[in-house]
This record gives sequence, structure tokens and C-alpha cells, in this order.
Amino acid sequence: MNTNRFSTGREWLLFYLWRYRGQLTAGTLFVVASVSFGVMVPTLVGQAIDELRLSGLSYGRLGRSVVLIVGTSLISGLFLFLQRRMLINMSRYIEFDLRQDFYGHLQRLPLEFYQNRRIGDLMARATNDLGAVRQIVGPAIMYSEQTLIRVLIILPLMFRISVRLTLVLLLTMPLLSLTVRYFGDQIHVRFEKIQEFFSDITARAQENLTGVRVIRAYSREKVEQQAFAKLNQQYVDRNLNLVKLSAVFYPLMQFLIGAGFAVILLVGGRETAAGRMSIGDFTAFNLYLEQLIWPLIAMGFVTNLVQRGTASLKRIQEVMDVEPAISDVGVVAGETAELKGRIEFHHLSFRYTPDGPLVLDDVDLTIEPGQTVAFIGRTGSGKSTLISLVPRLIDAEPGMVLIDGRPIREIPLAALRGGIGFVQQETFLFSDTLEANIAFGRETASREEVEEVAEIAGLADDIRDFPQHYETVLGERGITLSGGQKQRTAIARAVLRHPKILILDDALSAVDTYTEEKILSQLRGVMRERTTLLVAHRISTVQHADLICVLDHGRIVERGTHAELIALNGIYTDLSERQMLEAELAAI
Repeated sequence: MNTNRFSTGREWLLFYLWRYRGQLTAGTLFVVASVSFGVMVPTLVGQAIDELRLSGLSYGRLGRSVVLIVGTSLISGLFLFLQRRMLINMSRYIEFDLRQDFYGHLQRLPLEFYQNRRIGDLMARATNDLGAVRQIVGPAIMYSEQTLIRVLIILPLMFRISVRLTLVLLLTMPLLSLTVRYFGDQIHVRFEKIQEFFSDITARAQENLTGVRVIRAYSREKVEQQAFAKLNQQYVDRNLNLVKLSAVFYPLMQFLIGAGFAVILLVGGRETAAGRMSIGDFTAFNLYLEQLIWPLIAMGFVTNLVQRGTASLKRIQEVMDVEPAISDVGVVAGETAELKGRIEFHHLSFRYTPDGPLVLDDVDLTIEPGQTVAFIGRTGSGKSTLISLVPRLIDAEPGMVLIDGRPIREIPLAALRGGIGFVQQETFLFSDTLEANIAFGRETASREEVEEVAEIAGLADDIRDFPQHYETVLGERGITLSGGQKQRTAIARAVLRHPKILILDDALSAVDTYTEEKILSQLRGVMRERTTLLVAHRISTVQHADLICVLDHGRIVERGTHAELIALNGIYTDLSERQMLEAELAAI
């Protein structure tokens, strides 16, 4: 769902409410029914008192009144149960949809978004803030409807009993409304700041838990505990400030309501003593006034919920308003495409930001299906940026990158990325079994297929030494594996997809040269069947590639086979000699 078409948070919520308009309508009808039967009770009580006063005590009349009052209360209670079931359930479904859409939107956002955002902040918005928004479409709607309908039904009945008493009651209403308005604005501002600070705490906790090994290595446990305690205390203080505000708000409302009640008793008592109102009517009026007390209190409760939810909705909408930079705009709906593996870079130049430095400069290269092309060069030469353009993790200008002769932006993202196996420089594994991590891109893969690609990636022998073998559960980010084991797991995961294009971004940097050669020899059979892009720093990794491209400052300065580049006596030769010297020194 494209939520960016909504200019305000109110429009966004109305969209979800419209989706559940059936439940909302039914819940509203149940509210009307519950309140309608509930407000009959004071009238029945008043009539019963007047009958007993005029006609004397009669067990028959008394029994009939009791049955009517109890029956009416039971029916009102039944509709109260139904309204809560309908409206609160609706709010849970809307919360589910909101969370799904929010999570889906996060999945579509560009990598740059996550480089400028803290994960803890996004987690806080997806949990705490969404829960506050649910209060708007659930309890806030239900209590608002109860208040409005109760007031609309009860006020005419009170006017019918006594216009004078009702006007006296209404004198306190403007003061009550101003009180609710003032405190509501204050609650909104304070709660918005609390939610922002909660994001800071969540982000700090997430970073500390993720980096726990670094914290322990530098003996920073106490320092981090103290820093977290300071943040936690500030969070408590901010919440206490909000509690203090609420502590004044609710008693003040109770005082205003109680003052109105006292005035009614004083004026109504005189009306009854003067004979202008029966005891039964005065009793009914007071019972109606009692029924209005909760709606008046609910006004403050609803105001609190709405202000909190509005503050959270604003924070969620800030994320939802971020446009996905990479999408299927311009792709024919329903189109599918199967990659063959031909890649073309046409005079490709790239900057991460319009004013940023040139990362790639006039790269012109054609890679044929089944060809293995390696990219090597100094750190920062643009290797990882270049290959990230192929699966559109970042986007080049239109027409600069083509797959199978088509501009890459014309290929559906699902088809493009579904035909690519990508092993990134920073390996990420999930807190799941080893088998599940290998089969991440193909959940339907059999155990035999998983074992086959583990063998190709040089991981099978390590897995046999694990107590649970393929059922071994990895820790956070695969913490139980070594760097080399993580990389080999990622390689197995990529190969299992049987991609037409295989991208290995420095995927063997964490293994020794012996293990590297073993893995590469097993991968060559796989690489012959697909287009392979290989990024590396070591000459040993790229020397058997069909074509080697040397990048320097974003440009391809040398290209050819290993033998051809050595003969050039250029940058590649210099890298080769340096690495050979380092290997000789390490062997001494």
C-alpha cells in the first residue's frame, strides 16, 4: 500500500478505519444500544419512587420495577460487551495492518536511510509508538462515542425534567472544556518528547547488546551501565513530569464535576421542597448526572490517549513519508523476466549525493554470460559500489547499467534480485539454525541440496564437528561462528539459489590462502555456469578469472588476464609483488 498519498496522519488513519468500516458501524450501533438501554434505568427508578410515594408500598409494583430495572441493565451490559468486543478487536486488526505496512515500508527503503537512522529508534517506533496509535482507533473512539451519545441522549431528558437545573449544570461545561484543552496540549508536547527519548534508550541498549564483545574487551561494562542508568533516570524523570501533569489534571476534573454536583443538589433540593419537582424526578435527574460523570471523566482520558497517539502517529508518519528511492516505477505490471547474465556498464559515473565526490568515473565494460570478471584495487577505489549497482542496492543514472540488453530499471526488482546470488563484504547471519541460514534464499531446499552447497563452500567439514550439525542454532549475527565460517555460510546461501549472476564481494577475505584455493577450486564448476563478479584484495583470489579489472579512483585503469596484467608492469604488478613479499616475510 502506498501510504505516501496521505498528506496527514488523520487521512492515514481514516484509510484504515474505512477498511474496517463494517466493524466500526456495528460497534457504533452497539454503543447506541448500550447507552439507550442504560439511560432508561434512571427513568424507571424515578417512576418507581413516585408510584410508591403516591400509591403506597406494593410488592407487585415493586417487583415489576425491579424486573424492569434488572432486565434493562442486563441488556445494556450485553451491548456493552458487544461494543467492546467489536471496537477493541477492530483496533487490534488495525494495529496489525499498521505494523505490517510499517515493516513492509522499512523493507523498501534505501540503504542510505539506514545509514542515517538508528535501529533502536526504528524499533521504538514499530513497537511503542504503534501501540499508542492503536489507542486512538480503539479505546479513544469507543469512549468518545459513549460520551457523545450519552450526552446527546441524557441532556434532552434532563431538560425535560428541569430546564433550570440543566442550565445550572451546563455552566460548568466551558470551564471543563478549557481545562481539558489546556492539559491536552501539555500532555501532547511532553509525551512526544518522552517517545523521542525512549528511542534514544532503545538505540543505546541495542548498540550495547550488539557490541557486547567490544564492551567486554575494553572493560567498559561499568561505564556503559552508568551511561544507561543516566539515560534511564532521565526517561523516568520525563515520565514523572507527565505523571505530575496527569495528577493535577484528573483531580481538577473531579473537583469541577463534584462542584457541579453540589450546586445541583443545592438548587434541586430547593426545587423539590417548593413542589416544582417530584422526588422521583429529582432522583432520576441525579442518576442522570451520575451517568454523565464517567463521560466527563472520559473526556480527560480520551484527550490523554489522543494526544499520546497523535504524537506517536507523527513519529511513524515521518518514516512512512520517506519515499523508497529504488522501486518498480516504470516496470510493466505483472511482467516477469528470467536473467541470462549479460551485464553492461555504459560510461558509468556515480556519486552517492549530488554534491558528493565522484565514486565511479566513466566505467565502460561488457560482461558476457558465464564469464568470471574480477575487480581489484586499493581500498576506496569503487569496487563494492560498482557491483552494488547490479542488484540495484544503489541506483545509477538511467541507461548506464544494462542486463541482457535491457536498462536495469526496466527489469522487475523481484526478477532481478531473484536471479542474483550476492555475498556481501559484511556477512550477516540470522539467529536461526545453520540449515535455515543457508536455505534463507530458498526455504524449499532439501537437506541434500543444503549439504551439497555446504560442501562446495568448504563448510561441510566444520559442520560435521558441530554438536547439532546442520541444526546448530547460531547466536546473534552468527556470533558462534568464526569470520571464515560466516563467509562460507554466506557463499553456500548464494550458491543454493542457482543464480544466473553470482556476486562475491571480498567473500574470502576471512579465510587463509589454503582454504581460499580449496573453496575457489570447488566454486569454479559453479562459476562456469553463471556470470560471476568477483571483488577481492588478494591476487590469489582473482588470478584465474577470465577478465581482471583494476580500479583506481573510480576508473578502470587496467584490464586483462592475470598474465596480461603482470606483463603490463603497472598497478596490478605492483599489488602482486607487494603481496608476494608480505607472504615471504610472514613465512620467516
